[in-house]
Amino acid sequence: MLIAELGLINYDSFQEFDNSVEAFIEEQIFNENALLKVLEKYKISPNFNKDYLKNINWNEEWEKNFSPVYVDHKVQIRATFHEKTEDFGYDIIINPKMSFGTGHHETTYLVVSEQLSISHINKRILDVGTGTGILAIMAFKLGATSITATDIDDWCIENCLENFNLNQVKNFDILKGTIDKLTLPGDYDIIYANINKNVLLSELPIYSRLLAKKGILVLSGFYSEDIDDLLKNAVQNKLVYRHSKKKNNWAMIVLNHSNA
Repeated sequence: MLIAELGLINYDSFQEFDNSVEAFIEEQIFNENALLKVLEKYKISPNFNKDYLKNINWNEEWEKNFSPVYVDHKVQIRATFHEKTEDFGYDIIINPKMSFGTGHHETTYLVVSEQLSISHINKRILDVGTGTGILAIMAFKLGATSITATDIDDWCIENCLENFNLNQVKNFDILKGTIDKLTLPGDYDIIYANINKNVLLSELPIYSRLLAKKGILVLSGFYSEDIDDLLKNAVQNKLVYRHSKKKNNWAMIVLNHSNA
């Protein structure tokens, strides 16, 4: 419940421990009074430590610990310094630097696994909050012929382009900005949005508008207990639930239009 409340005041990622929680928020929107109100609501003494993350070479730190990821014995996700394993049908090269999306996190793993069951041949793809571009890259390798990837951070845009080039992705657009500010043509056959609950809830009406009549919408980046909230919002936007997957309390859901 505490994590859910913190999410409502713009904390966007969390790590749970036995006796504590780490919550992350952008410095410019941190509001200590709002935090204290949440702690008081749950009768938690205002016992917290506040730290600022320094700009460090995340790529160097990542290279020290990064290992390849294997999804459903079909997809290998690796860095340039890893050997290619021939036993896998799909080989994705990712140098993430400061971007999210290496396949290690449960949400990325869940979506990549789901992509294997969706026909992408000649499909138009929108990847919202693309990060490293991993989902868009996988879509291309599965046969998508038109890809639009969006993100709000300069380093993600740069990193996504680098990873697209590493994987020889063709016929794509990488756009910076939130989708409510971008001019997107819509009628996308498949939309991927692996972000977080609050962003998904606010942008679901836009996803519904941009999705083709018989298109598929795949959402992830939230906990299993958040599924009901997202489905209530989906119904309001004429989207219907098809199925979901879960991994270590993280979840992914698949939706499409109610008239599809």
